[in-house]
This record gives sequence, C-alpha cells and structure tokens, in this order.
Amino acid sequence: MLKGLTITPPVVGRISIGRVIERNGKRLPEKDDQFTLTSQVQNRDGWILHPLDETLRKDAGGKLRSIPVRLLFNDPALNLRADYSLFDRSTGRPVCVGNGETSRRVGKEGMTQELCPGPDGCSFAMGECKAYARLNVRVGDEDELGSFVLRTTSYNTIRTLAARLQYFHAVSGGRLACMPLELKLRGKSTTMSFRSAIYYVDLVVRSGLTLEQAIAQAREVDQSRRDAGFDQEALDEAARRGFANGAFEDLAEDVPAVVEEFYPDSQEPGPGGQAPSSDTVSLHERLQKKVARAGTA
Repeated sequence: MLKGLTITPPVVGRISIGRVIERNGKRLPEKDDQFTLTSQVQNRDGWILHPLDETLRKDAGGKLRSIPVRLLFNDPALNLRADYSLFDRSTGRPVCVGNGETSRRVGKEGMTQELCPGPDGCSFAMGECKAYARLNVRVGDEDELGSFVLRTTSYNTIRTLAARLQYFHAVSGGRLACMPLELKLRGKSTTMSFRSAIYYVDLVVRSGLTLEQAIAQAREVDQSRRDAGFDQEALDEAARRGFANGAFEDLAEDVPAVVEEFYPDSQEPGPGGQAPSSDTVSLHERLQKKVARAGTA
C-alpha cells in the first residue's frame, strides 16, 4: 500500500442537493429541493446523470426527495467522515484539517500537528474554515462494495447524520451495514435563512418499515452474510487502515468540486458584508486546467 495515499471506498457516483450554475459569467452554487444522482463524469453542461437517477425519479413521481440506501460499514465513523477543513484559495488544496482538538496543517516545512480550536476560535483560518463531511452509501444492488458519495458543509446535515448513525448502530446491536435505510431530504426555516426554507439530509428507516421491522431485517441479513462467509469486521478494519494511510482524503481530481462548495466564484458580499477577494473569480478555471494537464501527463 502506498504510504501517504488515503484509501477511500470505491465511488461510482455522487449525491447532491444542488448544482453549480453560471450567472453573470460567474459559477455559483445553487441549492435545490431534491436529490440528484450523477456519475463521476462531467461535460460542458455539468455532471452527467447516473442511470439510477432516472429510475428512482420515476418511482418517486418526479421529485427525488428520498433514496433507499444501505451502508458499507458497521462503524458510524467510517461511513461519515467529518472535519473542520481549510482550503487554499489559489490551489484548492487542503491546508488544515482538524477535529476540534488537533489538526494536520501543511506549511513550508511540511506537515505539522497543531491544536484545533474549531472555526470560530482559529486565528490561522480567519473565518475561512468550515465543517466538511463525506458520507458513502450503497444505492442499488449492482456493486456490493461500490458507493455514492454525498459531500456537504451543512451543519444541519452533518449533525443529523452523525446522530442517526450512532443511534442506528446502537439499537441494531452494531449491525449498521445491514439496516434497510433511506436518505431523506428535509426542510426547515430559521431567522438566519430569513424565513425561507433550507434543506438538509436525514437518514431514516426505509419507508413502509417500523424500526423494529428494520432491526429484524438487519439481524436476518447479518446472519445470512455470516453463513456465506462475509466478514464485516474485516471489511471495517480494512477501511479503517485505508483512511489512516494518508493525511487528506480528497484527491486532486475532486478538488474543483470541493472548492466550488467552499469558495464559489462570486463577488457578492458574504454574511458579514465582506466581498470575497478577486482571486476566487478564476479559481475554478485554474483548477480545471490543472486537473486536465495532470490527466494528459
């Protein structure tokens, strides 16, 4: 295994609740009120839809607001990885990733271990650090070990998913990977959203099942897997070693999508009235060119 390379679950597609649009020559993130499943391929119009998107959308009657899923791992922390992350505006590379206690920071002298006070108390990040999480889930039965990844910087989504994973792990006796679940889009209004609806992702028992029925199914699936020789504990341990093998999870080709979420190409004032610096205007284009050059090298 190559040291320094984080080994992540194989990804066959993406799950998003928004898209990036062009407005006045700038690329801006636009939130949506439904899920979208895409492949990992982009064209000039954006991400190409995954075939499952059409299938699930037909079953849902148009708006895709819930997705039946299973998890890859029993350990909640392997399914959802959440950090406080700071990205370099000029390169899109992660600069500092922490958990509220300690962080890994890249500087001129290489990687260092630092204290992490969190975004609100960090003088190094100066307000540019955000909570950033990745959730891997199985959608469909085509690939038992392949997954769709949901990337998010939403505190509502991160907090809700973290709680649900811990709770389902507890009530199922640790059989989280065997639970029949679904991602569900929920809306809420707050004073900070000026009473307009904001959407976040929840994880619930699959529609038509009670919690008790879902646990009973999980026990049956777990026993069936064990009878077939499926070693879930070994799979969790392999994933744990893979995540620990590198400092940062995202690869170079993932950087443009991540930066669009963190630093949209906009000159509109932010929440504090401060306009973003001009170096974000062409950041997406620069990163796309870098990735393209790397792909042809």
